[in-house]
Amino acid sequence: MPNRPRPALASRKQPRQTRSAQLVDDILEAAVRVLRREGARRFTTVRVAEEAGVSVGSLYQYFPNKEALLFRLQSDEWRDTGALLDEILHDPRHEPLDRLRRAVQVFFRSELDEAELRVALDDAGALFRNAPEARAHMSVVTGRMLAFIDEALPGLPPKKRAFAADVVMTSMAAIGEKITEQRRTRAEVDAWAGAVAEMLCGFLEDIARGARPRT
Repeated sequence: MPNRPRPALASRKQPRQTRSAQLVDDILEAAVRVLRREGARRFTTVRVAEEAGVSVGSLYQYFPNKEALLFRLQSDEWRDTGALLDEILHDPRHEPLDRLRRAVQVFFRSELDEAELRVALDDAGALFRNAPEARAHMSVVTGRMLAFIDEALPGLPPKKRAFAADVVMTSMAAIGEKITEQRRTRAEVDAWAGAVAEMLCGFLEDIARGARPRT
């Protein structure tokens, strides 16, 4: 059976005028509301257009399908979270491991604060998780983490550096996802963040000493 063609994820065009930019903003805000309320399975371009008070044709000028609209929401979330973490992890005023502790706490709190939206986006992720656009984003995230590991553990061989970055990113993402699903309290999230941060800091300290990571 032939594979179904992958839906286009890129926006059809970029708004060039204030009015067009406002239209796109209205569509995106409506899409967030629909996604929070209906979830990924009931998310449609028709519902978003109705929520935004625009025609479906106007929506299609910028987003060719629901996959493109969902991917834009996911890309915006990735961009905002990535920029926040990048600012923390590369802040020269603090020692690298203190930055990591702060980054874990901020990330976990963001998972809690945006729980409904992120659960819905995770459900929609199958539509674009393996798309080239998603892989390109992950490449940027990995590059930023590798740069942090370079600073935290200077002179680390490339394979160990890549391994350390992967462990940190995977741990934060996997545990953060659990927190989102379980709807924990702020105090519980902070407790998890503290424990995970210390675990990751200990892991990096072990690598810096050339020791076997703690089990």
